[in-house]
Amino acid sequence: MPETIILPTTAGHSITARLFAVDTSIADSKTAKGICILAPATGVAQYLYDDFAEWLAEQGFYALTFDYDGMGLSVDGHVKQCRSDKLSWGEHDCPAVLNYVAAEFPQLERIWIGHSVGAHMLGMMPSTELIDRAITVGAGTGTWWYNSPPTRRMAWFLWYALVPSVVPFVGYWPGNRLGIMCDMPKGVIMQWRRWCLRNDYCVGAEGEWLKQRFSAVKLPIKSLAFSDDEMMSLNNVTRLHAFFTGADISRTVISPADIGQKRIGHIGWHKGKYRALWENYFLPELLKSA
Repeated sequence: MPETIILPTTAGHSITARLFAVDTSIADSKTAKGICILAPATGVAQYLYDDFAEWLAEQGFYALTFDYDGMGLSVDGHVKQCRSDKLSWGEHDCPAVLNYVAAEFPQLERIWIGHSVGAHMLGMMPSTELIDRAITVGAGTGTWWYNSPPTRRMAWFLWYALVPSVVPFVGYWPGNRLGIMCDMPKGVIMQWRRWCLRNDYCVGAEGEWLKQRFSAVKLPIKSLAFSDDEMMSLNNVTRLHAFFTGADISRTVISPADIGQKRIGHIGWHKGKYRALWENYFLPELLKSA
């Protein structure tokens, strides 16, 4: 079982993380290959990455999962009371995670695995100095007219009609009741909406200071994209990674047939049925500097 850790942030709230130790029945924890920080997608609770985290532990890597403030185990009370947004996740939550990892595992290589918005966080943190390298998974901008067709067909209604009419009335996004995504803090969904209505997404909405943060990221980034991603088109993926002007970026596009599956999509690659994906595409990348 993973160890549950409560991490205080500079904003005054705490977030909940879970540490998966190296599986000592398979590998030696004294010679761990590194620690992987699994930064989740928006609305994807950390426990959904358990299969992948356990597999990492089997390969000799520590794995840390966490929930952003207002999501999953990091909801204090009701999501309606949460005052965080995506920028504060990058400003406060992610540094809390990195500071913990750096203090507890100072000798291990630190690998950031960012799923969707988890990759965006690289450009929203004050610094990425505590990260050695990153793998982004299914990560692209949210600009709705660049989304893959399945998402694009409904995104305009979500952003122009549903969100602006529902959120001010109830004070948060009641995704669980609506069956559309999950419950989210008002600040998260309204900020996300504002970004998705801009051609240059968050950088276009927030301006030069955020552009500079993305540009300041200097670490190697490996982008893994899925050909059947129903949310992120390859255009979205390209546009996001173009913000990282100072990083060394490479990309691999994976189709379901490459791993003997009928579908990968945007959510689900972290479940046990995708072990072939992990072994064929993640493991060679993880072992490069091990």
